[in-house]
Amino acid sequence: MPDTVTPESSLDLGIEGGVQGGVVGGLPAEAPPPPAPVVRVGGLIREPRKVRDVAPVYPSIAREARIQGVVILEATITPQGRVKNAKVLRGVPALDEAAVEAVEQWAYTPTLLGGVPVSVVMTVTVNFVLRAAAAM
Repeated sequence: MPDTVTPESSLDLGIEGGVQGGVVGGLPAEAPPPPAPVVRVGGLIREPRKVRDVAPVYPSIAREARIQGVVILEATITPQGRVKNAKVLRGVPALDEAAVEAVEQWAYTPTLLGGVPVSVVMTVTVNFVLRAAAAM
């Protein structure tokens, strides 16, 4: 048994930065900033303005079955105005996926809180209406 024990300064596992403090690549120089707050639209928080709209693609099976309806989604709008995490609150099973795919392509103006862009959670509605065939 050795008379003294000397701690290893860094364990070399062939990983850049080694392993320090049990973290591959070492410990970060500083902690990351806290996540930006997410607020719900309402009260003093105004709904952002939509600047890019993408119409949903009517699913052929729903069209053939003459299915119409409203899909209500809850979505998070990022500080950059992009839609993330759209989920169905109330919908029509044959139309839900088309609504989510369309809404996730929409874009909005950033929502400001105290002059700082923040993420907002809001409800959006997608209406699916079949048009009557044009008379020939």
